Amino acid sequence: MKTNLVKRIAIPILLLLAAVGFALPFIWMVSTSLKAADQLFVHPPVWIPNPVNWENYVHAVTEIAFFTQFKNSLIIATISTVGVIISCPLVGYTFARLKWKGRDTLFLITLAVMMIPFPVTMVPLFIVWSKLGLVGTFMPLIIPAFFGVPFYIFLMRQFFKQLPRDLEDAARIDGCSEFGIYLRIMLPLCQPAVLTIALFQFMASWNDFLGPLIYLNDETKYTLQLGLQQFRTAQDTAWGPLMAASVLVALPIIFLYFIVQKRFIQGITFGGVKG
Repeated sequence: MKTNLVKRIAIPILLLLAAVGFALPFIWMVSTSLKAADQLFVHPPVWIPNPVNWENYVHAVTEIAFFTQFKNSLIIATISTVGVIISCPLVGYTFARLKWKGRDTLFLITLAVMMIPFPVTMVPLFIVWSKLGLVGTFMPLIIPAFFGVPFYIFLMRQFFKQLPRDLEDAARIDGCSEFGIYLRIMLPLCQPAVLTIALFQFMASWNDFLGPLIYLNDETKYTLQLGLQQFRTAQDTAWGPLMAASVLVALPIIFLYFIVQKRFIQGITFGGVKG
């Protein structure tokens, strides 16, 4: 009884301390975004700005083309998310539920591709997009998502493999086509996993810096991640406006996570159990 009581007290306290530890960088970012310049580098550090300097947020949206860059980021993140929602569940379903020659070999190749870091393929991919005349457009940041992402395919495969065979057998007896089974029965059951990969992809695309840096050469097409760098120069960094803009950039992701939180946790819990 005493041991159980200690566990029931200690575990919530440890979880609370861990949560505070993870939240501290964001709290510090919000605090810095509201500070005047003379409060940024002082000892001891100032956690609660006094006075609160809201002008940093005005500078954040006026010193760069914030709303244009927000629109560009939203377009790229949304369309690429639609791409993985279309492609990855379909490929994951074929790996999990259909039997065809070379399936396991191709799946191993897909897993192997996950091990290749982006810098290895960065130059060859740039040459390909350059030959196609698409450098300087959003296409190199969007089109790859419609051909699948190995990690998301793996996640969907694991989820599909846990569904009972009786469902598709009953559908086949009723005359449902293979694609109909996938679209009408299997895909709705995998909604938590689909929302999980959608959230992952939106976050990855929204926070991507290297991709836009490589492919976008027109300032009117810059994303927010490139825009944040405009607050930094060789001589100085405008920390207040930079942190204010960073808070504004982070808010859509936080808002989106809280919307799909329950389904996201289900997708993570069920997705990597067995294969």
